[in-house]
Amino acid sequence: MSLLVIGLSHRSAPVSVLDRASLSPDSRIKLLQDVLASEPATEAVVLATCNRVELYADVDKFHAGVAELSTLLARHSGVGLDELTPYLYVHYEDRAVHHLLTVACGLDSMVVGEGQILGQIKDALAGGQESHTAGRLLNDLFQQALRVGKRAHSETGIDRAGQSLVTFGLEQLAAGADVRAWARGRRALVIGAGSMSSLAAATLARAGVAEIVVANRTADRADRLVTILGEPGGTGVRARAVDMGTVDAELTRADVVVSCTGATGLVLTADAVESALAGGRDLALLDLAMPRDIDAAVHRLRGARLIDIESLAEASADAPMAADVDQVKRIVNDEVAAFGAAQRAAHITPTVVALRAMAASVVAGEITRLEGRLPGLDERQRAEITQTVRRVVDKLLHAPTVRVKQLAGEPGGAGYADALRELFDLDPQTVAAVSRADRNEVGDRNAVDVKNRGRV
Repeated sequence: MSLLVIGLSHRSAPVSVLDRASLSPDSRIKLLQDVLASEPATEAVVLATCNRVELYADVDKFHAGVAELSTLLARHSGVGLDELTPYLYVHYEDRAVHHLLTVACGLDSMVVGEGQILGQIKDALAGGQESHTAGRLLNDLFQQALRVGKRAHSETGIDRAGQSLVTFGLEQLAAGADVRAWARGRRALVIGAGSMSSLAAATLARAGVAEIVVANRTADRADRLVTILGEPGGTGVRARAVDMGTVDAELTRADVVVSCTGATGLVLTADAVESALAGGRDLALLDLAMPRDIDAAVHRLRGARLIDIESLAEASADAPMAADVDQVKRIVNDEVAAFGAAQRAAHITPTVVALRAMAASVVAGEITRLEGRLPGLDERQRAEITQTVRRVVDKLLHAPTVRVKQLAGEPGGAGYADALRELFDLDPQTVAAVSRADRNEVGDRNAVDVKNRGRV
């Protein structure tokens, strides 16, 4: 395993840099393609959220991998390498595994314990599968991260350590008041219809707002969200969809605004918000987008209360940590060790398969030679001799192959595969062929996963 992760997050970089370094969906695809086209990497996955951009790759050279992946990340993010480098962190092998599992459990989130990161990890894996850049290592790693994240939330009280970014943001808007009491009867404008905006709309509806207006560049998605909000058994809130061109007009009627789009420029300017505040109105705005949707200059407007990613980062720094965090850390440490052992054991499997194939070839050759020397053997005698020789070979190989798999799973066990190849003079091309067959099997499964995604 030569896993490398290079990235930046709210812990390593100021929001202004994260804002500029965010990757659009198209940029992520192009980045993955360029990573695989580079010499050091054979697999790649991009994890991009509102407060982190991380590139995971399987590389054959550490220093060359760091240099090449850093350059590509800078190129596709649009931030110069010299400016980006001071904010980048690098994790390798077990430390890289530990980092992703920590992220999956919500321990590295802006709001500790939030569960939205699991959906984002799932999306990152899906992106790697659809781009055919996620192979056996990254598939195993991201699937493990999803399992560990779910385990942390089900076996501990990590949920009590923090809330979702949406809930935390609304609490900051309420300025210490009960969110339900603060939101009741207000009119809300939700800009965007993605997962974060949908969660914000549902949260506001449950909090008791009088009306939710959804604005989105794609009308179908806005209509779908409005339907879900108003359907029987749902929130029952009064909701309607509007065109993005009417957002400025809707601002004049809204009390609360939540915006989270994938736009590269500002969705709400300071001038638009200032016009909506005419007449002494107050307006609460929550910007969950990265890069930001709402002009930071809104902070200076009288009557406007803007909470954005930067504000949330400052507020969450003082949030109390739950005792359950220590338990989650123990889970992560155990799972990192288990993942490493499994990967090391899997590394030796192609060598063991090649060894058994060589043994089978030797048996077949000797049986053929015996038939030439003893042509009078009948079918029953030939079958009995063949079975006896095979049993002898299997018994001789059983203990060493079982033991070598156990040893390979221990720290420092990677060298046992090399020792086995050397001792038995195995053809490296045969071992490589087994490994390629394994990778092709993973690729076939990925294609099926992508084809069947969303089916019941």
